[in-house]
Amino acid sequence: MGYTAAVLGASGYAGGELVRLLDDHPGIELVYLGAHSQAGRRLAEVHPHLTGGERVLGSNDSVPDVDVVFLALPHGASWQPGIALADRGAVVVDLGSDFRLDTPARYEEAYGVVHPVPESLGEWTYGLPELVDCTGARRIASPGCYPTSALLALAPLAKAGVIEPSGIVVDSMSGVSGAGRSLKEDLLYGAVDEGVRAYAVTTHRHRPEMEALLDAMTGADSTVLFTPHLVPMQRGILSTCHARLAGDHTAADLRSILEDAYAASPFVDVIDGPPQTRWVVGSNRALVNVHVDPRTGTALVLSAIDNLLKGAAGQAVQAANIALGLPEAAGLTAAGWMP
Repeated sequence: MGYTAAVLGASGYAGGELVRLLDDHPGIELVYLGAHSQAGRRLAEVHPHLTGGERVLGSNDSVPDVDVVFLALPHGASWQPGIALADRGAVVVDLGSDFRLDTPARYEEAYGVVHPVPESLGEWTYGLPELVDCTGARRIASPGCYPTSALLALAPLAKAGVIEPSGIVVDSMSGVSGAGRSLKEDLLYGAVDEGVRAYAVTTHRHRPEMEALLDAMTGADSTVLFTPHLVPMQRGILSTCHARLAGDHTAADLRSILEDAYAASPFVDVIDGPPQTRWVVGSNRALVNVHVDPRTGTALVLSAIDNLLKGAAGQAVQAANIALGLPEAAGLTAAGWMP
């Protein structure tokens, strides 16, 4: 059985990747493209690299009846269409941040405002398929790109109790596409090239998201110090995660836990050496590598993903596949395209 799909926010980076993936999906037919400011334009005008460029972008407000809707919308723009479309019977996968957090208090901590429909937060499945079961889910909140990279590295170890839940440090480096497609002065070529900078130091909204899933998996109160960095590349995230060991554990112990956690995963590989972002660009793959520093009693876990695929569009399709009963890897690739 084939399913029909719509993508809202199709003119953005993640939206364009959704279009590219769904156009080649064997079990999902993309029948509607929605946009806000770009509505009425042809796809070729906003994504000249994609085929089917004659298709015209419709409004985000006029979505036909489809089986699954992907929302690639800015923060705060997903909650109304997300609830309305789910109430109409569609499976909704929200790539935005409106439903990712588990409690109204944590949402307010992250975004500084009260959630418009706080009672809805518990109704959405956190769409990180390797760690949360998405089978039969109707409302899926796709994780942020930074939490995806950090949680794939840390969550199995935290769940196994081999690292301490408090005092975790996550340093992540991301390409500029993670900031979206809107024109911003600090993202112009001259402001990014030949430099690396930290931003949102101690205040990034993805930190509470990391803590929420770690809390859920361990039953403890987790604390994460998260620092994101912008690096002069188009796409990719490398996260370096530090956690205190809870006991006398070796790198082989930790690697065994990670390998067991991802044994059935088509997209997460535990590798011998430090991963590079270039190895995962263009794929839905995550590469994880673990070390132990016995001198400081610290576990060091490295994770590399493509922020637009495993960190956004690819992971959203992966979760939708599971929710719809399709093969998990349908329409996706684990092979990167850079040597």
